[in-house]
Amino acid sequence: MSLESIKYTRGSLEILDQLLLPLQTRYVKVKGVEDGWKVINKMQVRGAPAIAIVGCLSLAVELERDNNSDKKIMRQEIEGKLNYLVSARPTAVNIKLAADELINLANTLSADESVTPEDFKERFISRIEGMLIKDIEDNKAIGRYGCEAILKTLEGDGPVRILTHCNTGSLATAGYGTALGVIRSLQETKRLDHVYCTETRPYNQGARLTAYELVHEKIPSTLIVDSVVSALMNTRRISAVVVGADRVAANGDTANKIGTYQIAITAKHHGVPFYVAAPLTSIDMALTSGDKIKIEERPDREMTHVGEHRIAAPGINCWNPSFDVTPAALITGIITEKGVFAPDKLSEIDSK
Repeated sequence: MSLESIKYTRGSLEILDQLLLPLQTRYVKVKGVEDGWKVINKMQVRGAPAIAIVGCLSLAVELERDNNSDKKIMRQEIEGKLNYLVSARPTAVNIKLAADELINLANTLSADESVTPEDFKERFISRIEGMLIKDIEDNKAIGRYGCEAILKTLEGDGPVRILTHCNTGSLATAGYGTALGVIRSLQETKRLDHVYCTETRPYNQGARLTAYELVHEKIPSTLIVDSVVSALMNTRRISAVVVGADRVAANGDTANKIGTYQIAITAKHHGVPFYVAAPLTSIDMALTSGDKIKIEERPDREMTHVGEHRIAAPGINCWNPSFDVTPAALITGIITEKGVFAPDKLSEIDSK
């Protein structure tokens, strides 16, 4: 059974505090938008799909308690709160696209005189709730398409060995996962021999979260430090690299957790296929290329400390970008819920 990172019923939202994993399992109540912004910004919840879902659900929870009977005021408050939520972590595009869609919905409902304030609230909250169901369905489709694409590249029926980076499973989505969803699908075919996951410094999402999920799912796996990737590809036959994405530009350039770019370079050198697994909500067709993606920079403390223990020399300067951009030329394919596309073919998705 997949881990449950988001617990939601109408009017109630709890998220699994990922800062405490793998040593503690504790859920945090999210009572409204302010709480939603904090758990996203503090990375108690992370992963582009999960950020969008939790942010929007925090608004749904707040709206459920709102007794406002003026549709115009509700519309104004919704727009302001959604824009505020987007500011919590600006690199991930999913929440921005969800916010734009919901703001358009609020504008439509507000302008329709046949829609009562009660109807407005019900239809708006129901739309947000639908994001949970759709995310899991999309992730399973991503897993299926990714599995098929990887198996097609292999000769014979030999073992499949996958390298992944950061965390892209149930903890980063509503459930099942994107890149980890591909790994789950491979496991179901009985072809998966082994998974290697990086520690993913400085926040250690691989060591803390991906390793936690792989053990939970009883998937044969090994944790490696980030600097071992080249040696791994040189000494072990890796079938493919599969990573997630926080934002994909129209030309296929992809922003993902810091360290992804260097893994892609290493994969290219060793002839290992490099796949990005991401829902369509992670693709930003408004951005022509990756150099236009805003890269979030995180606090120095994430590099200089482990818990309360300082590991870096006092006084040293730090540069801590949370993401890097992998050029489309290094990407074999982008796995979506509509199929696998070459980076330069993303414009064809709408026709599928």
